[in-house]
Amino acid sequence: MNRRRFIKDTVLLAALATPFQPWKGIHSDEKTISSIDGTLSADQGLIDTNIHLFPYPFRELKFGNTNNLLTKLKKHNVTEAWAGSFYSLFHKNIDHINSLLAEECRTKGEGMLIPFGTVNPVFPDWEEDLRRCHERYEMPGIRLYPGYHGYTLDNDHFVCLLQEASARNLLIQIAIDIQDERMQHPRVDVEAVDVTPLADLLKDLPSARVQLVNPFRHVRGERLKSMIEETDVRFEISNLDNTAAIELILKGEHPYVSGVPFPAERLLFGSHMPYFPLENGLFKFMESALSQDEAEAIMYRNASEFKEYT
Repeated sequence: MNRRRFIKDTVLLAALATPFQPWKGIHSDEKTISSIDGTLSADQGLIDTNIHLFPYPFRELKFGNTNNLLTKLKKHNVTEAWAGSFYSLFHKNIDHINSLLAEECRTKGEGMLIPFGTVNPVFPDWEEDLRRCHERYEMPGIRLYPGYHGYTLDNDHFVCLLQEASARNLLIQIAIDIQDERMQHPRVDVEAVDVTPLADLLKDLPSARVQLVNPFRHVRGERLKSMIEETDVRFEISNLDNTAAIELILKGEHPYVSGVPFPAERLLFGSHMPYFPLENGLFKFMESALSQDEAEAIMYRNASEFKEYT
């Protein structure tokens, strides 16, 4: 059943069947999200760990403007959003892009937008870019784009970056992809990141805080099993597909996990806004039968604890 059919046949009919109660669905005033087995409170507010600011290079996005994006996030009770920059994909002056991101979050973010700058470890003087992210812009973490920046996770420079960022206690997000390769511009052929080397690297860096962004299209099967069993890496749900996907992956019944239950504490909410609609992430809760504790953990608690962990 696709999402449009789900809304038409299930959610709206349920709303009409209970005229004396407000619809406890995705609604800006109710601040709750419906699950198949009940209503899950979102009173603490959602933490979205995967959004981007500024124009996307290949098409205009509905919420590409920061003010419009912020309004949309607030409407659905997102109280904190970790923001990267689409400018980071292709611009060569990394520090300039990071400074724009920090300023945009500071002046327009109303305390909600948390900047995650980027560093390209194959560029000269990347150590200074990292230092400025941490010391000048006071960012809690960085978001890396290996596929766009031309390095793999077994690259010596990446290993050094991982070590330096961990020493600074920065949260490290690795974007596995940004766009489905079938939708890429014909002049831009960007391969998804191969995470295979990461498990061995992190054995020597037990304090590293690493999150995979847009992970599930390419991190599945044995790769995902390795990440679950051999690391403490965190994941976000923006491209976790399938009906009842969250419920299935927690039980180990999702096709991506090959029978291995996914630890609920390792799963964080992410929308990939504005490239994906915010509702795409919220619908995942509506389709899955989750306990209150599981839902709240994924909605906000896991992200809060992960960011604050030292």
